[in-house]
Amino acid sequence: MKFLTDTIKPQNNINKAIFLDRDGVINKLICRQGKWQAPYNLSEFELLPGVAESLIQFKNAGFINIVVTNQPDMARGWVSRENIDLINNHILEVLPIDEIKVCFHINEDNCDCRKPKPGMLIAASKTWNIDLENSFLIGDRESDIRAGIAVGCKTILIDSPQQEKTINIKSDYTAKTMLEALKFILP
Repeated sequence: MKFLTDTIKPQNNINKAIFLDRDGVINKLICRQGKWQAPYNLSEFELLPGVAESLIQFKNAGFINIVVTNQPDMARGWVSRENIDLINNHILEVLPIDEIKVCFHINEDNCDCRKPKPGMLIAASKTWNIDLENSFLIGDRESDIRAGIAVGCKTILIDSPQQEKTINIKSDYTAKTMLEALKFILP
């Protein structure tokens, strides 16, 4: 299914954004050997319920929708760059997403883009002229929430059964689904 939406282009004024983690927020996680992981190919990719409707409502309210995702499985040799690109291109085709920013590094690389560091959010804010304090980050891991807090975004933790069990930081809001997160963004 294809959504026809106008992409918001950077302007001289300040824009607001919804930053979204990908796996566990937009799409279902895959259980491999008892561990929840990202899909490795397009055939494993499945949108979570309510995601498309939520993103359309965010766009209609004037938000820029930007995915910020860590994809270390490529550096580990578990998935190809081609398959990650196929999944991301599919997301861009079926959802009203303006941009997808990807970090392919592992923790040991100590890069600035891997969440919890806020490099992807800072880069997007410069490209799109985003007012970070009036923007939101929606994620399902502590690293997502920490990245949002680091730049002053309001944060929403998606509290799913697959989510990591120990979160040592408090998000502004907690929701079970993206549709539930809507009430904190569009009251």
